[in-house]
This record gives sequence, C-alpha cells and structure tokens, in this order.
Amino acid sequence: MKQESYFDGGLLSYVGHRIIASLITICTLGICAPWGICIMINWKVKHTVIDGHRLYFDGTATQLFGNWIKWLILTIITIGIYSFWLNIKLEQWITTHII
Repeated sequence: MKQESYFDGGLLSYVGHRIIASLITICTLGICAPWGICIMINWKVKHTVIDGHRLYFDGTATQLFGNWIKWLILTIITIGIYSFWLNIKLEQWITTHII
C-alpha cells in the first residue's frame, strides 16, 4: 500500500528562513553563502515527506564550504567555463546528503 507524500512547510517559516539566509550571505559579501544555502535546503527537506517517511538533510555548511572553495578555484582556472557545472555539482552534493 502506497503511503502519502506531502510538503508541510508554511509561508511564515519560509520567509523567516529566507531572510536569515539572505542576511548571512549579504552581510558576509557571499563568503558565508554555503551557510545560507544549507539553511534553505534544510528547511525544504525537513518539511518534505515521501511515502510516509520524512526526509532528513545531513549536510553541513562546513562540508559545502570546502566544495565551494574548490568550485571557485576551478571556475577561476577555467576562466568561468566551470561555472556551467556549478548548479549540477551543487544539486549532486545536496542529493547525496538527503536521507
């Protein structure tokens, strides 16, 4: 028997998390963007239930920061060409940390 899948996040919670994530990113001139990204990913994942199982995000901003630096260096070395792969790399990282 298939169980229910749903998303139970609310607007007020979303706006609050978005403001915090944006402030972290803006106030640090983007240096702490991985922290803001992880805040938003964690919010989205913890409000998602698939087949009756609530998802869990086990990634940390520190882990993402390491990749962020690596991706930045690769983008600089390739004169921006690597930037086309950044979204894909970020999605791959996110997916590997969702349980």
